[in-house]
Amino acid sequence: MELVHCIYCSVSTSADFGPIELSALLEKCRVSNAKYNVTGMLLFKDQSFFQVLEGDRPTIELLFEKISADTRHKRVTKVILEPIARRAFGRWTMGYPRVTSTDLAKIPGLNDFFGHASSYLELGEGRAKTLLAAFKDGQWQSRFS
Repeated sequence: MELVHCIYCSVSTSADFGPIELSALLEKCRVSNAKYNVTGMLLFKDQSFFQVLEGDRPTIELLFEKISADTRHKRVTKVILEPIARRAFGRWTMGYPRVTSTDLAKIPGLNDFFGHASSYLELGEGRAKTLLAAFKDGQWQSRFS
């Protein structure tokens, strides 16, 4: 089994996507991910998503195909798909950290991005890895739900 992580970004197709819809999405994802041994985390800001999925390659590739076809979001952009030595979010079938824009702007190397960018889609591979490292290293682990 080859363990990989997939990082992707997308934008909600619904301008009304809010806390209730996000909670329902997280609940559904957590049940499905537990069934397939997928872990990861999700960020949501200004109608855009940043998600990390971890698991065996065939499962993650199939899941990404399914996600890409989901009409609840658009502009699904795979930023990274690569092998990993171990899971960064192994305790969460889908962690959702309670962070603010101010918290995100304090991440070294990303403060300029969150001060001006309007969507996670504007992240490149380097900044995506910086964002991943900030969460993986535990800065907001206590705020995960």
